[in-house]
Amino acid sequence: MIHIYLCDDDEAILHQIQTALEWKIFVENYDMQVVCAASCARELLEAAEDNRRSIYFLDVELKDGTWDGFLLGRELRRRDPHSTLVYVTSYGDLAWRTFQYHLEAFDYIVKEPGQIGPQAARCLEAVHDRLLSERRDPAELFTLRVGDEIRHIPLADILYFETASKAHHVLLHTADSRVDFLGSLGELERELDGRFIRIHRAYLVAADKIEAMDLKRGTVRVGGRECLMSRSGWAALRVRKVDGPLF
Repeated sequence: MIHIYLCDDDEAILHQIQTALEWKIFVENYDMQVVCAASCARELLEAAEDNRRSIYFLDVELKDGTWDGFLLGRELRRRDPHSTLVYVTSYGDLAWRTFQYHLEAFDYIVKEPGQIGPQAARCLEAVHDRLLSERRDPAELFTLRVGDEIRHIPLADILYFETASKAHHVLLHTADSRVDFLGSLGELERELDGRFIRIHRAYLVAADKIEAMDLKRGTVRVGGRECLMSRSGWAALRVRKVDGPLF
């Protein structure tokens, strides 16, 4: 079970975050628990366990003697290097301070009336998803860069890749998302050899996601969507013995 620790000297905000997190854990049945909701750094440090990969929600503007949120985060990071730090703040742009302290904060929650609880719940969901991804076999993840962000997408979730209208860009399609990134289908075909088939110069599809083929129209249905299929693509499907009903 993953332990969650909270620290904020505003009791009302502390209560809002704790209530939102505990409700999210209950509804989603996460293997997590809020084990400490502290109003001062000492209380949190006494409760925290070293090297446990815990999650910490910390008030940036903590008024506790020599402690503020960043100093507390640095001490927690020293004790628990793989912990997840989330900062709660009245100010939106404090990322540079985390770089100054080498903290690598996961996210920030801005203290906006009526939004603190929902933000905390959404943040916990994102942390949970990331922790699940980290536990997967790296070979089962497709890694790509979108701007300054590195993303890891399970190969099992990918329906197909498609050339984008922008030169040297590719669109990755899943059932509920589309991601534009720098790349080429040729490179992806070589990298993902065995699981994806080049059915057209503009499409690289997951072999196990093909639902149907229409030879007359030259199309393939993948995840309920239609992709173009060339003659060479049809030949590649036949070589791979991928059979689908005609529609």
